[in-house]
Amino acid sequence: MAGCKKNVVISNKQAILFQIDYENYAWGYQHNGLIIDSEGNILTYKNPQNWDFPDKDFHLSENQVHANLESCQKTGKRISEDELKKYAGYIKNISSSKVTALKNVAADAGSLEYICYQFSESTGTYKGSLIKKEGDFTCENLNFFSKKVSAWLKSISDTISEK
Repeated sequence: MAGCKKNVVISNKQAILFQIDYENYAWGYQHNGLIIDSEGNILTYKNPQNWDFPDKDFHLSENQVHANLESCQKTGKRISEDELKKYAGYIKNISSSKVTALKNVAADAGSLEYICYQFSESTGTYKGSLIKKEGDFTCENLNFFSKKVSAWLKSISDTISEK
């Protein structure tokens, strides 16, 4: 099959693939989370100064992402190449799926968001897609793979938290 090429979801210039972001204003401000970069490195952040949050559509510029990465610490842990390819392969499907309506379920629990990213080389923009949101409000992506990806991200977060 000469000329056939598998659709590549991840740009060579893409720096980040996944993020878990927690923010809470109850009993003092808290902001922390983790980022998985395109090489599988797991990076964490805790109350970073000058953090660039995505806009309401989860978009970030390339410069904003790189500035945020400067505020992260390496954990020394890394996702294997095969595992990373597997989960990164779900990003396109998740990004094209709808998300359930927000449901208010708690107070003072903050916001925990599971996000995946696609990078557009032509615009230099990261388009984030919400996989799942927990905390004061909940919602989730309706894609078949979203539960699998959010459970995977939670297991990584739990491993990092055990340190």
